[in-house]
Amino acid sequence: MRTILTINEEDQSMTFAGNMPEGSKLRLMKANFDRLIDASSVAAKDCYEGLMDSTPELAILISCVGRKIILKGRIYEEIEAARDIFGSGPFFTGFYSYGEISPLNTSTVCELHNQTMTITTLSEI
Repeated sequence: MRTILTINEEDQSMTFAGNMPEGSKLRLMKANFDRLIDASSVAAKDCYEGLMDSTPELAILISCVGRKIILKGRIYEEIEAARDIFGSGPFFTGFYSYGEISPLNTSTVCELHNQTMTITTLSEI
């Protein structure tokens, strides 16, 4: 999955984030704003469930810049969705990336993802 960065209507071209070999076939997707925001909530729930009775003190949210481009003025909603899961306990910080390298779940290896919300939590035991 690659994010479209720009569309040049004059020369009928698109610029993608990441390599796209010339002549490649692609499938365009239409974003669903509510599903993007809900995915942030799911990522937070998955992270929270893996804490094993530990309370996070810091939550680092890494959102793909493609999500920011799509959500525009609603970008704060994906942060609020995560905050609703973690509550007011942890400090929140984060940044936008051009793809994330992480496992999709605990039983898989790390892979490059795009258009995702990746959450890491830290706490002192």
